[in-house]
Amino acid sequence: MLKRYLVKRLFVALPSLLIASLIVFTLPRLIPGDVVQLMLEEKAYAKDLDEMRAKLGLDRPIYVQYFDWLGHIVRGDLGESLWTRRPVTEELQRRLPVTMELGFVAICIAICIALPVGIISATRQDTLRDYTARSAAILGLSVPGFWVATLVIVLPAIWWGWRPVTGYTEFSADRIGHLVQFVLPGVILGIASAAALMRLTRGMLLEVLRQDYVRTAWAKGLRERVVVLKHSLRNAVIPVITVLGIQIAQIVSGAVIIETIFGLPGMGRFLFEAINQRDYPVIQGVNLVVVSGIVFVNLVIDALYATIDPRIRY
Repeated sequence: MLKRYLVKRLFVALPSLLIASLIVFTLPRLIPGDVVQLMLEEKAYAKDLDEMRAKLGLDRPIYVQYFDWLGHIVRGDLGESLWTRRPVTEELQRRLPVTMELGFVAICIAICIALPVGIISATRQDTLRDYTARSAAILGLSVPGFWVATLVIVLPAIWWGWRPVTGYTEFSADRIGHLVQFVLPGVILGIASAAALMRLTRGMLLEVLRQDYVRTAWAKGLRERVVVLKHSLRNAVIPVITVLGIQIAQIVSGAVIIETIFGLPGMGRFLFEAINQRDYPVIQGVNLVVVSGIVFVNLVIDALYATIDPRIRY
């Protein structure tokens, strides 16, 4: 039954990827500015512009470019950068691990904050702990991550003459330094996700704690830890797992700015530079990989909550 459920979800994901590929291909071309004019600067003649467009294949109808790009995608080729002429696939292979490490640190921090705080807030409803946790969650949702990152870099430098380490250190060069460099940006990325997950954990756990079978567990004299963690949390955490997939997408989108601020050579910074240069193949390649990753994560999450609650398979 689980395999059949996952196969159905996979067939739903394939049309989504096809539609996403069309959007990913079309949107970069709506960005104001012409990549050819940027490459040849303002003083270029119209003849030079036409020759460059023909050389880059940008003079063909857009639907022809799309189907040609889609054919290369099927063969695993994301094209070449218009500026460096380097394969996009090679660049992504080098930059993807950086973004994955940052995202992993951020989601781990979000979970480690959200679940304990959400459980304490629900079990101590309308107490000082609950009000403090809810206020912190609202603050975490309200404050933009890029603003916090800017303050973290600027204010210590002004007040104490100290600034956090920016740039990138290879794992082979300094293992400790490599891991430490992801902590601060990971915390900043994880705060907003932790706030959203904490609020949802609290709300769902409060709902489950009011169910009849939980009251029966209390009536039997079971300890609070057993009632909350064993009987209640498993059912309360299913919507949290679902929203976790959305938060992963939010973390990836936030990485665009955070990687640029902290000088991490990940996909986010790569995309930021490509947008400034109107580098269509890079923008398309990065976005397609991100969309594919999000679809894959959602499939994994579907499998997780179908395993946790067998009723979902039906």
